[in-house]
Amino acid sequence: MDGMLDQWWMIPVSAGAALVIVWLALALALWLFKPDEVGIADMLRLLPDVLRLLKRLASDPTLPRRIRVVLAGLLIFLASPIDLIPDFIPVLGYADDVILTALVLRWVARTAGPQALATHWPGTPVGLAALRRLCGLPESE
Repeated sequence: MDGMLDQWWMIPVSAGAALVIVWLALALALWLFKPDEVGIADMLRLLPDVLRLLKRLASDPTLPRRIRVVLAGLLIFLASPIDLIPDFIPVLGYADDVILTALVLRWVARTAGPQALATHWPGTPVGLAALRRLCGLPESE
């Protein structure tokens, strides 16, 4: 019994190592499965309009509940200080937010239709065209 008490520190170290491994696996999976040619610079330029779009889509009662729940979860994740990759790391810090947002918007466009994005888009037509490219949608319907 005394031998086990002497090694109590192994439990938190093992738990910490497991968390680091899970974090690395999630970050790697997010990067590997990102949409083709996600333009992080484009997405950051569109950030204010994209945030308003997400809020508008999440509060649209005509969209299916699962879409609104996922969008609300994304908004909470974006507002949360907890990230897969900390934001203080240059470029990579915001990459997880951008990639996750692009993946969710791509799913919303395929589930609710590209018209839902166009209807709720608060920005310019040029910004909508950039968003359509980020979501892997054709330039015009």
